[in-house]
Amino acid sequence: MSQTDLATYAERADLTTGRRFFEPPSRTRTAFARDRDRIIHATAFRRLKEKTQVFVAHEGDHYRTRLTHSLEVAQIARSLAHALRLDDDLAETIALAHDLGHPPFAHAGEDELVVQMAGHGGFDHNVQSFRVVTELENRYPQFDGLNLSWETVEGVIKHNGPVSHRLDEPAWSVVRPYATGGEAGWDLRLDSFASLEAQCAAIADDIAYNNHDVDDGVQAGLITLQDLDGIPIIGPMLAGVRRDWPDIDERMLRIEAVRRMIGVMVEDVLAETARRLEEDRIASTEDVRTAKRTMVDFSRAMHADLAVLRKFLFERMYRHYRVNRTRSQARRVLSQLFELFMAEPEVMPPEWGAPAMTEDRTRRARAVCDYIAGMTDRYAIEVHQKLFSLDLALDL
Repeated sequence: MSQTDLATYAERADLTTGRRFFEPPSRTRTAFARDRDRIIHATAFRRLKEKTQVFVAHEGDHYRTRLTHSLEVAQIARSLAHALRLDDDLAETIALAHDLGHPPFAHAGEDELVVQMAGHGGFDHNVQSFRVVTELENRYPQFDGLNLSWETVEGVIKHNGPVSHRLDEPAWSVVRPYATGGEAGWDLRLDSFASLEAQCAAIADDIAYNNHDVDDGVQAGLITLQDLDGIPIIGPMLAGVRRDWPDIDERMLRIEAVRRMIGVMVEDVLAETARRLEEDRIASTEDVRTAKRTMVDFSRAMHADLAVLRKFLFERMYRHYRVNRTRSQARRVLSQLFELFMAEPEVMPPEWGAPAMTEDRTRRARAVCDYIAGMTDRYAIEVHQKLFSLDLALDL
């Protein structure tokens, strides 16, 4: 969308606050499009292809990974932003970056790193995403990180809302210098809401994972379409598809119902957002940041229906015994890797092992954590097998 066609409360790439380290503007891309390209080319982004949502990557080719999830979130975020006359490049960019800090094995991996990092600065995947784009990605000789625009970095760290209340948590200590513009030289206004574009990315994440978890859960045989008939949102979609296509097969029924569910949720967000923008008299980006509530959101009725759907998925899918077995295995793999690397950092690759060669156990733990958090599911399994197998073959 042309910058001149944007709403008055949209972010504008030609008016960006800029980058932490000065770079001449691109001749062919806006600042936000340039950020998107940097994320797509990042090593951490490529690794998302074998990091899971619910299932471990080797369990099947058709289940969502963090990469396919991020692409789905980006598509929905871009569509929402376009409909609201926002900068769709910025919404897409934040969506693509939002999961860069997730460790292997989905939430089981994060839960284990939280345990292992207790007393060593903690772990939070949102903070890890922030660290990836501001520090850990090393692709440029001039600076660490990706040197993204202020608006993109702001969206990465606070797309879910203000975070200043979390700065006293150990895991969030690395973000604290960005709260005032002092030590970091960059004030991300952590006590305010992020842009509408970032809010589009956040709600797109909710839309994507609720829909693809239903889809993946049915494909995996953890739940059936009949189980879903009485569940809000998806139940009415299934009934509507059966009514329109009485002879439809189960596979196409599932696909069409999920497609319709995404559409219903998107339309709900657009209607609710338009209502809030008008009700709160939002006219500028500053109005968005100083608002008393999130602007891009579901309606109250949709929130109620989603609560029922999430409760069903939690009980029937996320805590299914097969998923629990995978979670248990995953946590043991990461726990044993963490303990070994803390005791013997010399067995890590040099770029990770060198920072861990210190008597400061907190600094060592952070280096170990960064290494593990960057692993894919497959790589973590392979490293664990090499280090804990009794096979003493020299091909390590």
